[in-house]
Amino acid sequence: MKQKMVVTERACNARLVPAGNPATIPEGEFVTITQDLGGNFTITWRGNMYRIDGTDADAIGRKSLVLDFPSPEDGQISEQQVWDALETVFDPEIPINLVSLGLIYKVDINQETQIVTVQMTLTAPGCGMGPVLVGDVEYRLGMVPNVEKVTVDLVFDPPWSREMMSEEAQLEAGLFF
Repeated sequence: MKQKMVVTERACNARLVPAGNPATIPEGEFVTITQDLGGNFTITWRGNMYRIDGTDADAIGRKSLVLDFPSPEDGQISEQQVWDALETVFDPEIPINLVSLGLIYKVDINQETQIVTVQMTLTAPGCGMGPVLVGDVEYRLGMVPNVEKVTVDLVFDPPWSREMMSEEAQLEAGLFF
């Protein structure tokens, strides 16, 4: 993608790359879109890189990703909706979602406290985008009805390997022959 300078059309949430710290970019600011992968955007603003979630893409003149989960009538957290939300989180360097990459090891839903705990890993322990990915998972799971809190535990045992990827993801990445 060719870098493109745009003006923010409204204030929007962002996360500092690679630290993952939340920030708000005000309306009327010049930003440069440097990457568009998996529905999220990496931009530069005031000399720093930020990640803007695809659900806030309208703030930079792009079509927003709409996540619309119907609220279960029983007031519970839908496990299917949790997994559906996780499938909308993409690796920032390759356009494959975290579930297909095999990065999500375990999901625990506590219906009493309405807390979702995710155990996940990264493609490499030293991956600098870890805090950003954790923020992506927390943000997207927070959109699932009845989720009050999301806890993400980064683990590195067992270590991730490409065999953990779905066959479709391996094909997409050119790793499956």
